[in-house]
Amino acid sequence: MIDFRSDTVTQPTAAMRRAMAEAPVGDDVYGDDPTVNHLQDMAAEMFGFDGALFVSSGTQANLLALMSHCDRGDEYLCGQQAHNYKFEGGGAAVLGSIQPQPLNNQLDGSILLADVEAAIKPDDIHFARTRLLSLENTIGGKVLPQEYLSQAQALAFNRGLKIHLDGARVANAAVAQNIDIADITQYFDSVSICLSKGLCAPIGSILLGDERLIAKATRWRKMLGGGMRQAGIIAAAAKLALTEQVDRLAEDHHHAKLLAEALYQFDEFEVDIKAVQTNMVFARLSSHIDPHYLSQALLQKGIKISPSQQLRLVTHADITSEDITAFLASLKQVLSA
Repeated sequence: MIDFRSDTVTQPTAAMRRAMAEAPVGDDVYGDDPTVNHLQDMAAEMFGFDGALFVSSGTQANLLALMSHCDRGDEYLCGQQAHNYKFEGGGAAVLGSIQPQPLNNQLDGSILLADVEAAIKPDDIHFARTRLLSLENTIGGKVLPQEYLSQAQALAFNRGLKIHLDGARVANAAVAQNIDIADITQYFDSVSICLSKGLCAPIGSILLGDERLIAKATRWRKMLGGGMRQAGIIAAAAKLALTEQVDRLAEDHHHAKLLAEALYQFDEFEVDIKAVQTNMVFARLSSHIDPHYLSQALLQKGIKISPSQQLRLVTHADITSEDITAFLASLKQVLSA
């Protein structure tokens, strides 16, 4: 199968499988797993934080951050398209009693800082207490500029807010700008980084923060059922995600550009090539094409896509240039049938 649905479908590398088989392990709830401890210490040092916590998913990492920054009845500001608002089951509201205040995302993925400023509630018993600004980078495959992050950090500091980064694909943002991940994370009080997307680990995310936040998040993780025992088996693969897979993301970005340029030549698709900054290609189908028919027809040829009038095609470690060529050939056959 050639799978363009997401970079979450990546298979662990051969090196990861070997490391998992050989990893020294202990009970992580007791803090006894040496591989998990090494991963957390390594990540904290790499990205400039006091501490790090290894968790099962990006959704959990974001939820732990929100619940550690905010108390019941508090509020966080985010974008309408933010993953931790739109695609994570309303966990902050349901489990944390935290009110989200979504704001419009601009075409480049950013939130106007004037909108952020205007959304901060006054200190009044009628309002939830605004405690946190949450940004996402990349968002929809787009990279938030470094200058914008600096300005957002300054605004949060001046208004007494903490600032969190949903950095599920922050490695893609760093590679796209030819900078270190730490150059991005420096602007935030907490960061979640997903290791099981383009970085190829089979499971897991890292939450970064100061000692207070990580201690609080560790308690919430246990309460939410996220305490893991011999987690070193998966932490071994997560370490290699950070040390061996980041630079490789440039290949995914290159393949996304190739795919976008090829789809631009199809009359049936509308593609903004300039908007392809990392590993995601968005292609709008002509209204006369049924996306579900297209999806099923391609599936019969061994190609998986998510059916939508606005297709999102994601390149990753298991998508080669030959796969893109095969996809384009199959697409031509289906569209001409």
